Amino acid sequence: MTSPNMFIVYVSDVARTVDFYRQLFDIAPEFFPSPGFATFALGEGVDLALWSGHDDALAGDPTRTSEVCVCLSGGPEVLEAQLRTWTDLGVTVLEPPHEAVFGLTAVVADPDGNRIRLAPVD
Repeated sequence: MTSPNMFIVYVSDVARTVDFYRQLFDIAPEFFPSPGFATFALGEGVDLALWSGHDDALAGDPTRTSEVCVCLSGGPEVLEAQLRTWTDLGVTVLEPPHEAVFGLTAVVADPDGNRIRLAPVD
């Protein structure tokens, strides 16, 4: 079976966003060959890629229909602590902690407004 192994996030400035994700996730890019593309290894052959090759995808006020999700174990206090750590870095909170069908969740934005969700492990 073929499974997805790379998730691409369109960004306007790869170097700036690499620094953002490096701080947010405390990981270094695995592949950063040019100012327009970088990847972060997420484990077991899965990568998160940052690509500036589609600047038109960010034109105007694009609708954000996907998210990078970080699922945390340990309960609501772990999620709230992680969100505090991120807000201390100056991250923009799009959705403060609230209950959803899967538990407590919150959403922040990267420099281009791409959504990053904190959620509990299902």
